[in-house]
Formats: sequence, structure tokens, C-alpha cells
Amino acid sequence: MSDAALIKNIPLSEALDLSALVTYQPGQVVSRTLAQNDALSITLFALDSGEAIGTHTTPGDALVYVLDGVALLEIGGTRVPTAAGQATVMPAHVPHALYAEERFKMLLVVVKER
Repeated sequence: MSDAALIKNIPLSEALDLSALVTYQPGQVVSRTLAQNDALSITLFALDSGEAIGTHTTPGDALVYVLDGVALLEIGGTRVPTAAGQATVMPAHVPHALYAEERFKMLLVVVKER
């Protein structure tokens, strides 16, 4: 087994404030990938007000955990507001999008089909 970390771009073996690991940038979507392989991806995002991640599908279930602010998710045509401390799952192969009517940060975990 390798000594290489499977989770990257963050300190290991210490308590972390995930929200502090990604910063808002005016007019931008900022991301920080923590893990990505054939089965899983974990990414932190900060979306400034008015920004969006347009409609798309993924080959796995995507768990959105909002760290700060309020995200407006659209999943298969249904709007799902999700606030700080809440999580929503966007099912695999269902079209979805994310909108920042106000700025928000999220942890996105995608569990992919094998």
C-alpha cells in the first residue's frame, strides 16, 4: 500500500473548517478538488452571487452539503433550496444545475457507478 494521501489539497490529521478552505471571488465559481478517481470525487466550491453551474448530468449520485449561504438546486425541473447545514442528493443521470441567488459554499461528493 502506498503512503501517498488519497485526499489531497488539505492538511491531514487535523480538524478543519471546510468553509475556510475555499474563498469567494467576485464574479467567479471557485473550486478545490480534494479527491477524484473512477469511483468518487470530492470538491469544495464557492459561488459568488449570480454565478451558476449550468444544467448537466453525472454518472453518479451527487451529494451537495451547503457550508455557507443558500444554494438553489434544480433537479429534474424541480427547484430545491438548500441552506447552510443542509444536504441534498442529485441522482445520477438526472439533469441538474446550481444557482447562487446569493453567494454560497458547498462540499460536493459524487459517488460514481462502477
